[in-house]
Amino acid sequence: MKFSLALPREALSIPVIRRVVGDALRALGVSDDCVADILVAASEACTNVIQHARASGDFEVTGRVDDHVCRLRIVDGGRGPRKAPPLPEPDDLAESGRGIRIMRALVDELSIDSAPEHGTVVHLHKRLTWRDEALIRRLDGRLMHSAG
Repeated sequence: MKFSLALPREALSIPVIRRVVGDALRALGVSDDCVADILVAASEACTNVIQHARASGDFEVTGRVDDHVCRLRIVDGGRGPRKAPPLPEPDDLAESGRGIRIMRALVDELSIDSAPEHGTVVHLHKRLTWRDEALIRRLDGRLMHSAG
C-alpha cells in the first residue's frame, strides 16, 4: 500500500492526516496500539512542520506499508534549518519541545534530513503488529502452508 497527501501548512491538516493514515492501517489489520504509536509520531512530525517550517504552501506526507513495516515521510519543502543556538532539554512536563523524543520512543527508526533550500524531511519507520483477525495474517498462513 502506498499513499501521498499534500496539505496546507495549518493545524487543521493534522486531523486529516491522522484519519487517512489511521483508517488505512486499521483496514489492513494493524493492531490498535501500533496504529496509535504511528499516529502520535506522525502528529508530532507534522506539528513541527506547521510550527517551524520556513516556507509557505503545502507540506507532504507519503507513506507505504511493505515487509510488515510502515514507512512515513513528512516533507516541508522549506529553506532548511535556521542557525540557532542549541536549546536546553525540555522538562518532562513541558508542553512543547519534546516532539523528537516522543517520536524516537514510538517508532523503530527516526531520521531527520535538513538542507538549505530543500527543507526538512522526517522519516518514521515502525514494524507493524497485527490484530488476530488481520487479513495479512491469514494470507501469510496460507502462503506458509502452500510453500511447505
